Amino acid sequence: MTDRDLHQVIAELVPTGSHVLDLGCGNGALLAYLRDHRGCTGYGIEIDDSKVLACVERGVNVIQRNLEEGLSIFDDNSFDVVLQLDTLQHLRNTEAMLRETARVGRMGIVSFPNFAHWPHRLSVLRGRMPVSRSLPYQWYDTPNIRVATFADFEVLARRNGLRIRSSFGTHQGQVVRRWPNLLASTAVFQFDRS
Repeated sequence: MTDRDLHQVIAELVPTGSHVLDLGCGNGALLAYLRDHRGCTGYGIEIDDSKVLACVERGVNVIQRNLEEGLSIFDDNSFDVVLQLDTLQHLRNTEAMLRETARVGRMGIVSFPNFAHWPHRLSVLRGRMPVSRSLPYQWYDTPNIRVATFADFEVLARRNGLRIRSSFGTHQGQVVRRWPNLLASTAVFQFDRS
């Protein structure tokens, strides 16, 4: 699935005209897409200098900040939607960031590489850590601090009082709704506070 394809899938979950916060927004492409195609406003948070510059060049509002510092700069319910796409696996305190996401946003959307995808399981069964499109790094040279599965996120969401509104997976440009824990390389969850 290309970034553009994923942006379209995610954009369908974001209500038109929403005020959006994108955590780990990268080059701002998704926020620009939401602005141009869904009439959304908002901010991105990014730490990487070159990606912050790319956001500015796209006309995307961006704040340079380390997500490990939390979201204390935002009040409760400051945003309609908080996006956390491909960032959870890079954070040391995943649970705290998930609670912060729910605090500052009325709705959250999270995506992460699904470690339970069948090729990953097969790789571990063979005694090797998986390397794939969704997990493209060797175990000794990865920015990922942790790995997770659909089931792991469902437990974490329940434990933190979050209600999962929608969940599905993606794999090679396709949305996967049947057995996503086994057949999807990326997990996607839409949630709010219960």
